[in-house]
Amino acid sequence: MTSLPEKRSDKRLGLVIDLDTCVGCHACVVNCKEWNTGGYPAPLSDLNAYDANPVGAWLNRVHGFEAGDGEDGRTVYFPKSCLHCENAHCVTVCPTGASYKRDEDGIVLVEEDKCIGCGLCAWACPYGARELDGSEGVMKKCTLCVDRIYNDNIPQAERVPACVATCPANARHFGDFADPQSDVSKLVAARGGIDLMPEMGYHPTNKYLPPRPAKKQAADVGAPERLQEVKPEGGFLGWVDQMLSR
Repeated sequence: MTSLPEKRSDKRLGLVIDLDTCVGCHACVVNCKEWNTGGYPAPLSDLNAYDANPVGAWLNRVHGFEAGDGEDGRTVYFPKSCLHCENAHCVTVCPTGASYKRDEDGIVLVEEDKCIGCGLCAWACPYGARELDGSEGVMKKCTLCVDRIYNDNIPQAERVPACVATCPANARHFGDFADPQSDVSKLVAARGGIDLMPEMGYHPTNKYLPPRPAKKQAADVGAPERLQEVKPEGGFLGWVDQMLSR
């Protein structure tokens, strides 16, 4: 079995995901697939991409949930990938040492040459963050794009995971949680970032920012009057002109 680092890493790299601003566009999913599996039909599924039942491993997925009732109801999009846990059981159950946690930055990785595809790590992960790549016979997971964030051939500003680089809503943030002055640490402190399933005791590095309370009704916040209430001269075009003139 594989052992975890004896001491906590001086650097703890991870993601902050804002559930309030994620729009469920799946851009992060597609760009993750393209960057990490560009050797075969990325960003499509690995096998039978154009058939009725395509299959493949995706290192990042986005799920949609309906939350609340009536006026308080909303759709919440929930991105899911490896959380790079401090107490990563997926590492300690690995019989070959393929799964390991890096001493220098806390990233959890899989050494595919050692992986036998037994699936023990997937069973040990309560977050469903590991998938078996059927075409290669090994387990796959988020790597935080370790080959990208340390790549000196890429401009410094672009040395972030592919999912972060492509998010149009700026819902994903990358940084060092060991640094209290980093952007991710400040976001977690300001917005009350939470661990996923803390009762499991895995201590995930990645944090989620909860959705903000639903906005008040438009009439309560002084929004522009509805067309049927204003009844301006000139009909709809008159209403548009009135709104733009404010």
